[in-house]
Amino acid sequence: MDCLGSLLGIAPCLCDYAAKHSVYICDLEDNLEVLRNAMVELKNVSEDVKRRVDLEEQQQMRRRSEVDGWLQRVEEMENEVTEILQEGDEEIQKKCLGCCPRKCCLAYELGKIVIKKISEVTEQKNKGHFDAVADRMPPASVDELPMENTMGLDFMYEKVCGYLQDEQVEIIGLYGMGGVGKTTLLKKINNYFLTTNHNFVVIWVVVSKSASIEKVQEIIRNKLQIPDDKWKSISSKDDKAMEIWKVLKTKKFVLLLDDIWERLDLLQVGVSLQDNQNKSKIIFTTRSEDLCHQMKAQKRIKVECLAPEEALALFQEEVGEESLNSHPDIPRLAKVVAEECKGLPLALITIGRALASAKTLARWEQAIKELRNFPAKISGMKDELFHRLKFSYDSLQGDTIKSCFLYCSIFPKDCEISSNKLIELWIGEGFLAEAGDIYEARVLGRELIQVLKLACLLEPVETQEYCVKIVGNQANILCLLH
Repeated sequence: MDCLGSLLGIAPCLCDYAAKHSVYICDLEDNLEVLRNAMVELKNVSEDVKRRVDLEEQQQMRRRSEVDGWLQRVEEMENEVTEILQEGDEEIQKKCLGCCPRKCCLAYELGKIVIKKISEVTEQKNKGHFDAVADRMPPASVDELPMENTMGLDFMYEKVCGYLQDEQVEIIGLYGMGGVGKTTLLKKINNYFLTTNHNFVVIWVVVSKSASIEKVQEIIRNKLQIPDDKWKSISSKDDKAMEIWKVLKTKKFVLLLDDIWERLDLLQVGVSLQDNQNKSKIIFTTRSEDLCHQMKAQKRIKVECLAPEEALALFQEEVGEESLNSHPDIPRLAKVVAEECKGLPLALITIGRALASAKTLARWEQAIKELRNFPAKISGMKDELFHRLKFSYDSLQGDTIKSCFLYCSIFPKDCEISSNKLIELWIGEGFLAEAGDIYEARVLGRELIQVLKLACLLEPVETQEYCVKIVGNQANILCLLH
């Protein structure tokens, strides 16, 4: 009797236990549907998060690690749920009587897995409501810059790279006439830091004629990511310079200044290489050798026009094989055109592109005639080349030196002439009338020749100390523009 009483006592507990666990089997079909719907909801949340991430990444933001991990977990969970649903559907099809499948143990275990997975999917969905999915990326130490063809610049590029390794060289000046490839060389130097192991912050600033201290400061502070609110709270130029200096002194930087026309006071900007423990560098481009001295460049590199072979190769590359091969005589005419460009890369590129569609001898012969007599008629010459050369002319101080330079247009291209003879001709034309006497006029003439040489508008003749060379057809072009 005691045993029977005990059995009767535990019977209700056994019934409750059996009822509780039988739902894993009996409610399997319903629970599978709940899991299927929960997974759909999780996928919807996941798609919303992905869209937010895509929008942020388009704004140069970087997705957070927790978001990336959550998305990966959702993908894994989707695969797991797909397998469970497939197995569950197969189990439902195997039912033989009512809600009792043939293999109760397997159905029971599957039912437990389904219930657990419903909980996991729901929890994962709740975790997907992120306040933020991405953060602002730290600035790249160097930004890649697009470049024109760099043919003929390798020697000067290697020279600059050598100076970058020299801790004693802090400031490098690249100078040369307009269109010779100074900016392209500086871009190549900028991109050099993309492929080397370094800890430089590379700052690119286009200075140009109209640049102000404030404009240069703004570009530098953007690269250094000085916060907007902090920057706007600083009113004076000097205080902004101090803020830039405080950031730069903690960094190893390379400041690349393109197209400087007059001395730029770097201290007013906030840049100083005094006590340069970080071995920072400054490299700039200009048309004036004199400006290299004013900027205290320890190394000055003149960017020269291309040698004839390099000039022809660059020109042919811009023209393209289709045009060059369209007639047997066109390569010969291409060589003539390249020679007329006197190795000036910008002229070679501009005229080469203009003739890329020229496939008849008549068109090429016409181009040679235009280049020699009416260069402004050639497509792209006025916008791409002339206005750059005119900047050099406009930068000359005063009508006297401008008149003396334009006078050079009467000489043949690349003409070599004695400095003294050129001065006498200027005196004869009355250009140096402001001088008090013939002696002062000759002194003034020598000063003007030196200014024109430093501006790369006249070339010294290496083999003859007191001779100068009229550079290509610069004077002729500028005379036409004037």
